[in-house]
Amino acid sequence: MTELTIDQKKQQAQDWFRTLRDRICASFEAIEDEATGRLSDRAPGRFERKSWDRVNQADGQPGGGGVMSIMRGGRVFEKVGVNISSVFGTFTPEFAKNIPGAADDPRFFATGISLVAHMNNPHVPAVHMNTRFIVTTKSWFGGGADLNAPLPNAEDTADFHAAFKGACDRHGPDYYEKYKKWCDEYFYVTHRGRARGEGGIFYDYHDSGNWAADFAFTQDVGRTFDDIYPALVRKHMNRDWTADERETQLIYRGLYAEFNLVYDRGTTFGLKTGGNVEAILMSLPPEAKWP
Repeated sequence: MTELTIDQKKQQAQDWFRTLRDRICASFEAIEDEATGRLSDRAPGRFERKSWDRVNQADGQPGGGGVMSIMRGGRVFEKVGVNISSVFGTFTPEFAKNIPGAADDPRFFATGISLVAHMNNPHVPAVHMNTRFIVTTKSWFGGGADLNAPLPNAEDTADFHAAFKGACDRHGPDYYEKYKKWCDEYFYVTHRGRARGEGGIFYDYHDSGNWAADFAFTQDVGRTFDDIYPALVRKHMNRDWTADERETQLIYRGLYAEFNLVYDRGTTFGLKTGGNVEAILMSLPPEAKWP
């Protein structure tokens, strides 16, 4: 089989992230249609899409862009964003030092999907998922998914982890333990001395030397998310909740926001490469409290 060119790899990755975006948005809108709980008198939520263009910081030339898909004020989803982007340009000398393959040639290309869902019902876990393909003089995949429940449920956590263990085991015998550990360490709020949520998997710089296999793994991560998370949402979305449970949810969201603003590498990458601020900060909850 003829090896794909780097441009073909970029295109295949972009096409997949767009396809995954469409699948997930359709899944979430179907959930909105099915809801019969406390807020079912509302019109079912729908995604609104907004395109954005990026300008390179170094030379003022076009540098790609993306599309935000945001749903607000739905029956089930209080705020959810499913964003895709493909950007290119040149890293600043300072930032290039921290990126594999960029120290000698600071040009880069990055494409991916990023999703964060904040739910009306405190019994339905919030969630984060992203996958991406990065190209410098090297290339690799990264991403993962992690569960963020204001009111943790041991069965939900076990089901979420089992789904991603299955995805990992289909591609590498050591992937799950390695990427679960990375997730646990990465999504840790050091100044609070606790994890952000119930974990999942997180991987970066994933380059086994077999691009097709690595791409297949990243696709499987996306498909697994689209299977397990809607199932967890449907399990709890029609339950009622109390004022105290809502308060717990809002305080938890404060912790979530602290991590994203202080520690998240994706936030840093976007802001330091001239990304769209609205898209980058899409991850922040619509309401939060601090005790």
